[in-house]
Amino acid sequence: MAVRDFTSQRLFLAADLAAGAEIIATPEQANYLRTVLRMPDGARVLVFNGRDGEWSATVDHDGKRGVRLSLDAQTRAQETGPDLWYLFAPLKRSRLDYMVQKAVELGASRLVPVLTQHTIAERVNTERMAANAIEAAEQCGILRVPDIAPPEKLDRVLAAWSGAPPTPRHLIFCDESAIECDPIAVLRKLQPGPVAVLIGPEGGFSETERTAILSKPFAVALSLGPRIMRADTAAVAALTLVNATLCDWR
Repeated sequence: MAVRDFTSQRLFLAADLAAGAEIIATPEQANYLRTVLRMPDGARVLVFNGRDGEWSATVDHDGKRGVRLSLDAQTRAQETGPDLWYLFAPLKRSRLDYMVQKAVELGASRLVPVLTQHTIAERVNTERMAANAIEAAEQCGILRVPDIAPPEKLDRVLAAWSGAPPTPRHLIFCDESAIECDPIAVLRKLQPGPVAVLIGPEGGFSETERTAILSKPFAVALSLGPRIMRADTAAVAALTLVNATLCDWR
């Protein structure tokens, strides 16, 4: 694994990255670099786009407010990470922000808001989710930014699921009523590969929803222990267990 630079500022760019490229920062990025960070001409910053690895770039002031970023050397090659989806019932604003950030830190490759019968916050600001995902990646040295899916009702998600061989995506359903109480034992029975974690709303899944999920051959019920957790806490616990057992912490 390449040595990570935790002292330099990092910035996410949408543009393609390559040696010699010159990229004009957005007005928001230029204001952040010039006004918030007070970076002078010639300062160095690390940039990434989720596709082309991490690059060292020089900050060049462009006029009174603009910034041009001149790329020279790649500091880290692109990392892939686990094929790990995170499906969740949307939460209210500040707790959703926290949950998105932690899911990014824990390696989620796709975030999918799922609307359930007990979902409280049915309006989901996917642009805000994307901004939080980028901010978490910038701060934690992560090179991959997860895809943000539009909100979808649970029954439609289950109906469209692809669980057929040769690479079925297991749906790890966090269920407080799971028969098997040992989550590690449950996960060790599964073959490593594409996986998704599903966390329900604060009020839990309805009995109809729970029955529908458990009827699917790709679904696996997972207990998170004897204590009832808030949804954002459950997200961290479940993603940690899955990473340690099936993904890239092994």
